[in-house]
Amino acid sequence: MATDPTPPESISPTVPSWRAEGLVFNAFGAALRRRYGGRVQRISIDAGFTCPNVDGAVARGGCNFCDNRSFSPSRRVRLKRVADQLTDGIRTVRKRYDKVTGFLAYFQPATNTYAPVEQLREIYELALSHGPEIRGLAVGTRPDCVPDSVLELFEMLAADHDVSVEFGMQTMHNDGLVWMNRAHDHGHQVNAIDRARGRGFECGVHIILGIPGETHEMMMQTADEVAALGFDSVKIHNLYVVEGTPLADQVRAGTLNLMDRETYVQTVVDFLQRLPPEMIVERVSGEAPKGFLVEPAWCLDKSRLLREIESEFRRRGTVQGSHYRPPTVSPHSRPRPQDNTPESIRQQIEQRGRLPVLKMN
Repeated sequence: MATDPTPPESISPTVPSWRAEGLVFNAFGAALRRRYGGRVQRISIDAGFTCPNVDGAVARGGCNFCDNRSFSPSRRVRLKRVADQLTDGIRTVRKRYDKVTGFLAYFQPATNTYAPVEQLREIYELALSHGPEIRGLAVGTRPDCVPDSVLELFEMLAADHDVSVEFGMQTMHNDGLVWMNRAHDHGHQVNAIDRARGRGFECGVHIILGIPGETHEMMMQTADEVAALGFDSVKIHNLYVVEGTPLADQVRAGTLNLMDRETYVQTVVDFLQRLPPEMIVERVSGEAPKGFLVEPAWCLDKSRLLREIESEFRRRGTVQGSHYRPPTVSPHSRPRPQDNTPESIRQQIEQRGRLPVLKMN
């Protein structure tokens, strides 16, 4: 959900609203408050989706870092209906926070566009119609799982609702994607964002820093690519290791070295300095519950990590966008390409019958 581009009369139009608030980057929570006039919280929904690199459409085994139970509480219990998850999530958030203006229905675990289009429409509309407290929809997916039929669905929903689609890019470097067992390449991400842009919904991107084999220069190349492709928002987190994954075995065998906290802080600041100032920063770190996390332990203290990132910005005297250089070709001037969704995935989305596992009813 993009923030209101019109600044208050008391703020110069050349100064971003977040700068006027004394922030060092365009933080998600503050952006939501500016848009909605109060606190808005995401409610994570697990509708029972899987992924094409799990079920064999493009690969098996899934991403080597991924155990969805560690990313979403809903995967740690028997799944409830989408409506019940929203009801319970809203109740839980209201107990934690005194004043909440509204909620975003966030389809988070797995690949949340990997189902027949008509069924996707039903499940998204079910969430949006849950009640007036639901202000919009956020959907996490892979860049190879958004054929034009899915993007047209989001475009239709965005005519009446705030809609955000989050693409799991992770890195622009194909060697890193192969290491992860993503089973797509960076070309799928470029194709997806160039087809999605300008349809009325927000396009976000998810990035992982500290992928083995990636140098600082390579991570900055990914930052420049994120800036050049014109995403509306970005999530950044460190590579961390959870139980039940191939990475956990590598860590215990001593064959995988993870980024230390100080290096991560420096890298995040370097990354954000290269992004356009209007891009919303939804996350600057990631963590898993103690029962799932293997390493690194430092990512559990998110508050401390955020303070250190903000302190490093202030020590340097920089902010998000300080080192941003607009691309030669504006993102909105890039032509819309032909759909390159893999045929094996397209068939699963556009040709197969309804999936009984999705938790609608």
